[in-house]
Formats: sequence, C-alpha cells, structure tokens
Amino acid sequence: MLIDKAIVRLLPAVPKPVVQLFSSRYIAGPSLADAVRVVHELNDKGQSATVDVLGEEVTSEEEAGAIVQTYLDVLDAIEREQLDSNVSVKLTGLGLDLSYELCRENVERVLARGRFVRIDMEDSTTTDATLRLYRELREAGHENVGIVLQAYLRRTLHDVRGLADLKPNVRLCKGIYVEPPSLAYTDAGAVRTSFVQCLDALLATGARVAVATHDEQLIGEALRRNVPEFQMLLGVREDRAAELAAAGHPLRVYVPFGEQWYSYSLRRLQENPAMAGTIARSTIGRFLPF
Repeated sequence: MLIDKAIVRLLPAVPKPVVQLFSSRYIAGPSLADAVRVVHELNDKGQSATVDVLGEEVTSEEEAGAIVQTYLDVLDAIEREQLDSNVSVKLTGLGLDLSYELCRENVERVLARGRFVRIDMEDSTTTDATLRLYRELREAGHENVGIVLQAYLRRTLHDVRGLADLKPNVRLCKGIYVEPPSLAYTDAGAVRTSFVQCLDALLATGARVAVATHDEQLIGEALRRNVPEFQMLLGVREDRAAELAAAGHPLRVYVPFGEQWYSYSLRRLQENPAMAGTIARSTIGRFLPF
C-alpha cells in the first residue's frame, strides 16, 4: 500500500502513454462512436448507461459551447440508436467558472431535448452554485434533471434536508475530490457512516436515490433498503455489476468519453492507489524480470 501511494504521488510525472494503459479500461474512447458502442454492449447485458463528455473548467464560451454541442450530438445518438442511456454534465464544463447565467443557459439547452440529465457534483468550491442551479431548474418546471451528492462532505446531510421539498432525483456517492479535513471526512468508516445517514435521510424525504458505489458494505446497506438503482463506473467491479443486474436490480454504468481523458484518468488512479500500483508493476514487468 505504501508503494502504491508513492506511485500515486508521482502520477503527474508519468508519461501519458503509460496513463493511457489505465484509461482504456475506464473510458469508452475518444469519440462518440466509441461511447455508442460501449452503451450498446452494456444494454445487451441488461445494464443502463449514463454518458459523460469529458471536459471541465473550460476557459472560454467557445469551449463551453463545443461541449454543449457534443452533448446534443450524444442525445441525438441515444434517440437514433434507441439506447437505454441518459447523460451527466459537469457545470464547469458548461461555463460555470465563466458565468453562472451562461452555465444555466447551456444546461437548459441540453435539458430541452427532453432526456434525463444528471448534474454532476465537482469540488467543494462549486457545491453552492450547483445546488442553487438545481433548485432554480426544478422550480422553473424542469423535471428531467437530477443532482449528485457526495457523502464525504461534512455538509451533505444538511444539503439533503435543504433539498427535501423538491423530492430530488439524487445520485449518492462517496466523493473523490481532494478536500481539507475541515470540509470532508477522511476516515473510511466515517465516510461510510455519513453515506448511510444521507441515504436514509434521502429515502425518508421521498427522493429517488441511485446508489453509486463499489463498496461492498454500502452495496449491502442499499440492498437492505431496496434502493431503486445502483450505479457503477465503467471498468470497475464489472462482475459485481453483472450480478446485481442479473438479480433484477437496475444497474447503470457511467460511460465517459472524449479527448480530455488524461485528467479524468489521473483522478481515477488517485482514487484507487492499488490499481495504480498494479499498472505500474505490470508495465515494469514487461522490461524487468521478477
């Protein structure tokens, strides 16, 4: 574990082709055609999908507009190919850091197609704006929009209560962004406790909850509560995902695609040091005998 964590600290210096060895498992590919192919494969296995266009923290309206257009292309493909899929958007990719109003307009362009849209939660600097936008969209009559809550943030149980009147559609996950201990629980047990507390509070409000986790303990807690949907990342615990789907539990897989694969890959590796270590040992093993 110490070696794995040391490898994670060195990741920014790792050549991109090495990181790409990892990313191919977790990312559909660079093109929309890649995403469509993967979603077809998931649907054939009885699993739904959420398509995510990689790209966040854009620096111009043109970049944000290009991401919006890609989402519209995704939605066209979902309809054309009759895919069991929705989409997930990151607000910084739609211009949140440039202008709140611009971001809202861009989200509404995606919502206007009528397909369900999940607003992802990013780091804690965006939480207030994300929750504000979700509330405004719901109050404006948009029913085809959901939100994400991160159980590791100390504020999340309070946020659950603040959303109660909306009976929100929520993806509940642990959270992966690096946050200070003053804002986020860092102990694994504390994160699990918060997750269960938030899950129970959401269910008590009548929210529709999708439990997004690969943690077997939390999967067990969700099964006992008969949650309406499980969600997992592409390439992670695929055998367990298949078991859940085969047992009749709705299972949705997060399918990212796009040219901006590098930063997403680093986050996944930093979230899973053991995977980083495995890839490193496999790569080195091609050249050095053990």
